[in-house]
Amino acid sequence: MNDASKTLDLETVRAFVLIADLGSFTRAAEVMETSQAAISLKLKRLEDRLGCRLIERTPRHVRLSDQGNRFLPAARDLMTAHETALSGIGAAPRRKLTLGISDHVAGPELPLLLSRLSAYDPAVVIEVRIASSRYLMERFDHNEFDAVIIRRGEGRMDGEKLLAEQFCWFAAPSFRYRPGESLRLATLAAPCGIRAVAIDALEQAGIPWTEAFVGGGVLALGAAVNAGLAVAALARRVAPAGALDVGERFGLPPLPTLDIVLLSRQTDQRSREILKVLAAAFKGAAGR
Repeated sequence: MNDASKTLDLETVRAFVLIADLGSFTRAAEVMETSQAAISLKLKRLEDRLGCRLIERTPRHVRLSDQGNRFLPAARDLMTAHETALSGIGAAPRRKLTLGISDHVAGPELPLLLSRLSAYDPAVVIEVRIASSRYLMERFDHNEFDAVIIRRGEGRMDGEKLLAEQFCWFAAPSFRYRPGESLRLATLAAPCGIRAVAIDALEQAGIPWTEAFVGGGVLALGAAVNAGLAVAALARRVAPAGALDVGERFGLPPLPTLDIVLLSRQTDQRSREILKVLAAAFKGAAGR
């Protein structure tokens, strides 16, 4: 690995860094806009050049070998030096990514998502705001965000689809409800779109309801659910640990599957690349 006569192809190094950061050949291929087979070939060329295995790959897991862990910092330094050379003399410019994430989308994988973004580009300053999809879409249209990850709203079909999420009725194991009673609901404050979807489903089914808890975020909804205060309409990915899907048991109407999309307006190459990493990291972190 220390042979000075060896030169490295930057694209093979970039592929290796992406595989390491995203934990997936598939996600790395998405960022580089190529096939999984092409990513595998790039990695093999790099491993052949270095004379060692960098990635240990099984049908279910991708992890760095000992040599891969040792090589990764140098690989990052090489990519940073390349970007600095392209941008002129001096350190690589710091860039800011203003990202909005919907309340009903920001799940437990958010720290992993941010760490992968930061690992891929340590020079990026990430500003994250969590709010309702409707608010974020309006602010995005007023150029207040570089990108937003939101629930696709009615009548709006733009944006890159990241995943489709099934919403269900969640409650604590101790929660009690009998058909015919007024269902106690935990919701976000109006005009939350998921609140509207849940209430519409209940009213269409002729099920009486009462708002028992109004939270300022999904974390608060999870606390109310776990405390046994009410039932909440949540995506499985963000439902609190220990809560149960009680829809069938209580005879509640099914809730829809809703698309989660990424909207962005970045046009320069480096920003678009960071957003591709964001999309791939989100799908990977969400288990898609």
